[in-house]
Amino acid sequence: MGEAEERRSSHGSWLNKDFVTWRGHLTKVLTTPYEKQEGWLLAVTHFRGTYYISEVETEAARRQREERTAAQEELMYMGYKFEQYLCAATPGGIPDTGGVVNTNEAFCTVVQTKLNGHSLLFAGEVDCADPKYPSQKAPDCYVELKTSKEIHSANQQRSFNRYKLIKWWAQSFLPGVPRIVAGFRNEEGIVASLKTFETMKISHMIRGDWNSWKPAVCMNFCNAFLSFVKKVAIQDDPQLVYLFSWEPGSDVSYSVHKEPTLTFVPAWYVQLITQLET
Repeated sequence: MGEAEERRSSHGSWLNKDFVTWRGHLTKVLTTPYEKQEGWLLAVTHFRGTYYISEVETEAARRQREERTAAQEELMYMGYKFEQYLCAATPGGIPDTGGVVNTNEAFCTVVQTKLNGHSLLFAGEVDCADPKYPSQKAPDCYVELKTSKEIHSANQQRSFNRYKLIKWWAQSFLPGVPRIVAGFRNEEGIVASLKTFETMKISHMIRGDWNSWKPAVCMNFCNAFLSFVKKVAIQDDPQLVYLFSWEPGSDVSYSVHKEPTLTFVPAWYVQLITQLET
């Protein structure tokens, strides 16, 4: 048996990981049991024993993006501006709040983890690190930054707990970001207060609310979906795409495609892995 065959035999895949994806895609899957408005399309390619997951824009998301108003664009920009006000280029430095925010600039962390029997390798954007936190080891020092409207009523609080906190939790839970700093903006769009949420305590905050969500339900659904992908995407082919679709109120369905427009595993990557086999 050659060296390449030994490696494949001992690890099951070239990467020794079942799934490679982006944190945002897993966030969508995690929150699916409680999602009532937005569906998703996830493309999966099985290559050399690993399942690669990418996202395909749904028609509803495309229309929403194309019909986005100037006010909605401004709200999105406010989130980036909030990050600019809270982050400095160096530990102990002063934030540079002048100028236009570069929304294409980002720092990403790469995470290896497991969900039941599924091994995962994914990347996710991290907003900043706290230089004063006792542990400087990643991801302990990471901080997620968020903005939201001020809460003035019990109904607004319930809506915040039900629809916003679940996404904040899922997004930070996956890469192990322990804290979320939220800026609550007033009617003029000015951040009037800050609140820190500990990621692992968020679900305890809403316990007892009749409209609450449960992390275990999210994790069980994600585990079931990944198992379903393994069962369906059996053909090992970098040009083949299994397109998984979900809409609120429906089950997950899938279709199989070989159109170049859906292929997403880069040709250079396929070539590199193929060369390693020889």
